[in-house]
Amino acid sequence: MSFTFTRRHVTAALATVALLVPLAACGSDDSKDASGAQATESGTGTPKANLTVLAASSLTDVFKQAGAAYEKAHPGTKITFSFAGSQELAAQVKQGAPADALVTADTRTMDGLGSDTGTPSIIAKNRLVIATGEGNPEKIDELKDLADTKLKVVLAAPEVPVGRYSKKILDAQKITVKPVSQEPNVRAVLSKVELGEADAGLVYKTDAATAPDKVDAVEIPDAQNAIASYPAATLKTSKNSAAAEAFVKWLSSPEAQKIFQDAGFQQP
Repeated sequence: MSFTFTRRHVTAALATVALLVPLAACGSDDSKDASGAQATESGTGTPKANLTVLAASSLTDVFKQAGAAYEKAHPGTKITFSFAGSQELAAQVKQGAPADALVTADTRTMDGLGSDTGTPSIIAKNRLVIATGEGNPEKIDELKDLADTKLKVVLAAPEVPVGRYSKKILDAQKITVKPVSQEPNVRAVLSKVELGEADAGLVYKTDAATAPDKVDAVEIPDAQNAIASYPAATLKTSKNSAAAEAFVKWLSSPEAQKIFQDAGFQQP
């Protein structure tokens, strides 16, 4: 059977195509532009995305500030943080948890995830202090005071970065401490002191600063202290790799560094 196409047939076909084109556009992914490329934030060139960032517990307060600042400067990007001890975060990465970036409280944990991350960069540093109850009722002045068996001292577990740092500085001074508990992260140590369940604990300086009305911070001399480094890296399983890379890079920017320093972190 044969068909003869008239001008009327051709005109009708063209009209149908014209109607289908905008319908196809309406069904496209809002995160893509007309060429199919990732949509970007106006004026920044940064891809829009909902990012999930796994971060060490000691970054809880400062990252909430940093995340808000980043979202304000990058409309269209939303950041969700998941805070835990670095060793727990590493386990999540190994188990394939859906996330875009990782920030740990030590280089050792990050180095152990080399096959799962991009190249890490140090974004901040920290140091330890002795956290005591408000007013320092037990009059704790230095590390060796923690050896007093009458004191209830709490430490982080040795597999946690702050727990390793604590063990390192105590061992270096040949100080034996028998903790009443070993906690899964630094915030748990701080909480024990805040609640009066412990007389003292070793925490990061920045953590003690988050509870000035509940704990006192006894400084530890540099020669007896340990410095914690915070590396940040993208995760290779991220579905938002360009946006994740932009955020990790921003953490080293002057704006982000001011937020860290205002919170008591040291420059990397």
